Amino acid sequence: MLKVEGLTRLGLGPFDFTVADGECLAITGPSGAGKSVLLRAIADLDPNEGQIATAGMQREAVAAPDWRRAVALLPAESGWWADGVATHFQDARAVRPMLARVGLDQQALDWQVARLSTGERHRLALLRALEQQPQVLLLDEPTTMLDAGTTGMVEDLLKERMDRGLSIVMVTHDAEQPERIASRVMWLENGRLNARAGG
Repeated sequence: MLKVEGLTRLGLGPFDFTVADGECLAITGPSGAGKSVLLRAIADLDPNEGQIATAGMQREAVAAPDWRRAVALLPAESGWWADGVATHFQDARAVRPMLARVGLDQQALDWQVARLSTGERHRLALLRALEQQPQVLLLDEPTTMLDAGTTGMVEDLLKERMDRGLSIVMVTHDAEQPERIASRVMWLENGRLNARAGG
C-alpha cells in the first residue's frame, strides 16, 4: 500500500492518492509534465513536501535508504557503478533463475555492464529492484526499449508480483499498457493529477 498526502515538488501538486496492495496505478501525460519528478519525490530522491506512508511506515520516520528499499524506484535510465553485472546484486545465484522470465540470456549475470544493450540494462535493473522485495515499485517507462514479446514477459512478471501484494506506480507513454496491467489511470498535466486523460 502507498498513501500520498499533500505531496508537492517544483510547482507540482499537491497530490493525494492511495495505491492498494496488489494494485497498479498508471500515470500518463505529456512529456515534461513532471511524471518522473513525481516518482523521484515519492522515492525521496529530491526535496519535496508532504506525507507518504506504506504498510505502517511513515517516510519521515525512517532513514532514506530504508525507505528506498521499501519504495523502490526503477528510473528510465538505471545506474551501474561496477564493471561486472553480478556485483550489482545481493545474491546473483538467487537472481539467475529470473533471467529467463524477462527474456535474458542465462549468462547475463556473468557479463560486463559495457556489453549490455539499453534494454538489457533496464531488465536487469528491474530484477535488481525486485530482489529488494519492495512493498511499492515505482516504474518510469519500464518497457519503452523492449519489443512486444519481451514487454509481455515483463508485464507478466509484474502481474505475478502484484498477485503477491506488490503495489506499483507506473509512468508510461504506451497508450495500451495501462489497459493490460493497471487498475487505474491518472493524467498529469499543469501540475495536477486527474482521474482520466484530459479530465
